[in-house]
Parts: sequence; structure tokens; C-alpha cells
Amino acid sequence: MFLPEDIIREKRHRLPPERYRGQVIVAFTICADSSATNLIKSEHYSVAVAALEEAFAHHQGHACVFVFMPDHLHLIVSGGGPGSDLLKLVAEFKQKTCFRVRKAGGTFAWQKDFYDRIIRDHEEYVHQVRYNLRNPVRAGLVQHWEHWPHRGVLGQTWQDLALNIAGL
Repeated sequence: MFLPEDIIREKRHRLPPERYRGQVIVAFTICADSSATNLIKSEHYSVAVAALEEAFAHHQGHACVFVFMPDHLHLIVSGGGPGSDLLKLVAEFKQKTCFRVRKAGGTFAWQKDFYDRIIRDHEEYVHQVRYNLRNPVRAGLVQHWEHWPHRGVLGQTWQDLALNIAGL
């Protein structure tokens, strides 16, 4: 006999939405759907960066580091003030990327969910930035992280980032 309490429910793994608002720093890993074509194709990459820039500005991002891989994105973003909402930033970015690639005749989709981590201190921030930027090296795509073309910063320059991450 099937009872209502036997219904399988998805485990809640996201923090409450208010934890992603304000001056908070979050590291996101957003995976492409398994049926999606290569994320770093030039037409997909340029659409995705433009969508990220718009969502970043719309949701009051302060600083951002991103690394696009063939099938996922590493994104570290900080909120610029009380009106910042990083969950909404990610949702808008994902929606705009898919819509625009499809509108241009391509096929692309993100997985429904994503991984995230609230960054609590400078040491953890340094670790996450280094880990993300070195991801193409670990994947065997380039010899040095600086050679990976599908990376960038928003709200800061590479020099600003280097000052925050001495010895990158």
C-alpha cells in the first residue's frame, strides 16, 4: 500500500535564499546538461559572457572571477550591497544563456541545479580562485592557467585580483 509519507522528496541542499543576498561571496559550479554542445564554442562562450555581464550588473555584483570549461562553469561572485541577490544573478544568467543560444539556432541547456559554497574568509577566497583558475590545467587543456582563453573577471581587473591573491 502506498502512503503519503512514502513519497520520495528531493533533499533540500540549498541554504535559505537570504544567505545569498547582500555583501556575500559565493563560489558556484554550474554544469551544462549532458545533451548540450560544447560550452566553449565561440558562439556559446560569447553569448554566455554577455549574459553573465548583464546579470552581474542587474543584480549588483561587486567582483567576479569566471572560468568556462567545455561542460561547466566555475564562478566566484560577490554581492555589492544590500540589494545584491546572487541566486537571482545565477538564475538570470542561466536563462539568458539558454534562450539566446537557442534563438541563434544552437542547442544548449544547463543542468537544473548547481553547486555552491559560501566563502567566509580571505584564505578560502584565495583557495577557491586558485582552484578555479587552475581547473583547465588539471583537465589537461593547457599547460598554464594564463593560457586558457575562456576566463575573465568582472567588476575588477586582473591586476586587482592579483593584489588580492598574491602569488597566484
